[in-house]
Formats: sequence, C-alpha cells, structure tokens
Amino acid sequence: MDIDSFKAQHEKILEGIAALRNYAKAGIAENAELIAGQVVALSSIIKVHLAIEDRVLYPSLQKNAHAELAAMGRAYQDEMKDIAQAYTAFSRRWNTPTQVAREAEGFRHDANTVLKMVYQRMQRENAEFYPAIEAA
Repeated sequence: MDIDSFKAQHEKILEGIAALRNYAKAGIAENAELIAGQVVALSSIIKVHLAIEDRVLYPSLQKNAHAELAAMGRAYQDEMKDIAQAYTAFSRRWNTPTQVAREAEGFRHDANTVLKMVYQRMQRENAEFYPAIEAA
C-alpha cells in the first residue's frame, strides 16, 4: 500500500505545530492573528488527513491486511477518536485572533496539551504503524 501522501500530510502537520510553537514563543498576544490563522490552516490539513484515513486506509487494512496489521489498524483508529475530539475542540476555541489574545495562557495550556498528543501520535505512526504497513 502506498502511504506517501499520509507521510507528506504528517510533515505538513508537524510544520504547522512547529510554526504555532514559534509564534507562541515570540508572544501569544502579539502573534494572535498568526496563531489563529495557523490553527485554521492546520485544522484543514488534519481534517483531510483523518477523513482519508477513515475512508481509505483503515478500511483497506481491514479487508486486505494480515490479522496482526488489521488489529493494529483498529487500535490506531480507536485511539485517534479521542485525539481528534480534543483537537476539534482546540481548533474551535482558538481559531480567532481575539480569543487567542484574550486568553493567551489558556491557549498556551491547550496547545501544550492537545498538540503534544497530536505530535506524539504522529511520531508513533511514523515509527511503528507506517513501517508495518509498508512491510506487509
């Protein structure tokens, strides 16, 4: 199975997270407009990525994969539900400059929590899940 597009999306998501980190380090209130814009842009990539995983990747693994890989796919899909919900709530809360500037420390806390979950998940996919798919 060709998963290059998934890997490319991961790179874009990681770049978006890095940009948010840099904006926050430079000053959340001062960069509220850039932060809110980056949250919106990142959300677009994440939504597409998740939709393609749910419609293409996971069903394909269930139909064509070895039992071990199918089970891994189910576990990753189930785990992603909570992460996706957390990210959706994050993106809805922090998608306007006014909200970001008004609650800079709230943004920092949420970003540290939610983006860390997204980052760690993608690192696991890159290190474990995608290599297993490619090896099958």
